[in-house]
Amino acid sequence: MVTLKDLATTLGVSVSTVSKALKDSPEISEETIKRVKNIAKELNYRPNTLALSLKNRKTMTIGVLIPDILNKFFSKILYGLELEAQKSGYQIITCLTNESLEREKKALDLLSNGSVDGFILSCARETQTENSIDHFKNIIDQGTPIVMFDRVANDVDCDKVIMDDYKAAYQATKKLISEGRENIVLFDRLEGLSVGKLRILGYRKAIEQSTEYQSQPKIHSTTDDQGSTTEYLTKMLKDDPSIDGLLCIDNIAGVKAVGAAQRLGKNIPQDLSVIGFASDDIYDLCYPKLTTVAQRASQIGQQSVKMLIDRIENNNEVKHSTTATVNFGLDLRGTTL
Repeated sequence: MVTLKDLATTLGVSVSTVSKALKDSPEISEETIKRVKNIAKELNYRPNTLALSLKNRKTMTIGVLIPDILNKFFSKILYGLELEAQKSGYQIITCLTNESLEREKKALDLLSNGSVDGFILSCARETQTENSIDHFKNIIDQGTPIVMFDRVANDVDCDKVIMDDYKAAYQATKKLISEGRENIVLFDRLEGLSVGKLRILGYRKAIEQSTEYQSQPKIHSTTDDQGSTTEYLTKMLKDDPSIDGLLCIDNIAGVKAVGAAQRLGKNIPQDLSVIGFASDDIYDLCYPKLTTVAQRASQIGQQSVKMLIDRIENNNEVKHSTTATVNFGLDLRGTTL
């Protein structure tokens, strides 16, 4: 069956242009409308009446795209999504992209035929590193709403739910500075992701604004898997024994950093203060317990559902997209003074 996407590819225009041309939209020139209709007739295009029917009567189903189900942050968001969806009488269909742009595109294609009323998603790593957004815009142009959370594409006009990652890293860095730390390092395993970039900016700003901190910002970045994170941290701390403050901006490196430092004979937090990011009880996996920026993952999931259902129930009426910011906390425990 020939689809709108097939027509768009053949003509070298967007799916939105094809859709509008077939409806004789005044936004489209007469010449383009004629071209689109001629190709549609030539290729024997027929509208997907089942999909249109489903769209008109609503499926009460939400498509959810998760980049990494093994990450407990995303697992907790999924829990919040499911909880809020059930309250409102909606079901969810979950697809895992495994950080792949291609899998993300296929998941959207699979469910955008009328199977769901809208999408809630966090961008795959490849999507953000390659800055690929056309597949999102095509879905929105077809009239299907999208709500993005955590990893968002700023150039896509849709509702978003985020934590203030900039402010969170800023406040965590200020905490380390307030302890009198003189060599504070940021450890980054989120290279290329929007949340990682914001946390780095917050860290840099806190240091730039400090009058008592004299050192320059130091950032160690790695995209290595978790198996090699401990080796990287151990080498980093061994090569630079003067490091006395460490901000780890993902939800596992903080715990690994505490273990690596202790094996090198450092006392935590006397010799080294460590702060991590976490949305779960991972802080309990080391001793002393890890000080963390607390990410309210379940709340992010619940807020995402509320925003999408508002769009669906109001027939995706034209209105400005909004960004909701979920609060974070700085939970002080044993790895800071």
